[in-house]
Amino acid sequence: MKIAGHPILSAAALLLASSAAVAAQPASPVVENAWIRMLPGDLPAAGYFDLRNRSDASRKLVSADSPAFMMTMLHQSSEQNGQSQMQHVDDVALPAHGVVHFAPGSYHLMLMQAKNPLTVGEHIPVSLQFSDGSSVKVEFVVRPAGASGP
Repeated sequence: MKIAGHPILSAAALLLASSAAVAAQPASPVVENAWIRMLPGDLPAAGYFDLRNRSDASRKLVSADSPAFMMTMLHQSSEQNGQSQMQHVDDVALPAHGVVHFAPGSYHLMLMQAKNPLTVGEHIPVSLQFSDGSSVKVEFVVRPAGASGP
């Protein structure tokens, strides 16, 4: 079949090829239930959310940042011998078609040195960066210190 001589067939072939390339790109992770637990004074705040991977490939969350805070880090809380502890983590693995819950007592964003005082109900922009170079921008809602979920 000779496509080059038929402009309509050439355009159709190009359209088909470009739509296949778009379909082959992995879907961006989805963030749900994003909220920040506001603590009193200058104490760091914590960001919680559900991170859902809709693609066939595993992903790694490697960092986060927000224009509302001087520093944002990935942390994990755990309990050992009856003692709670928190530590910085370099990345968080997100399995293909999986969900990772950032929740009290588990993974969370440690949001330090707010540039302005937080207000309950305020929406704070946060950008999540992944090891493949992609990023997802999310609006987190500020909740009071006693909150346990969105």
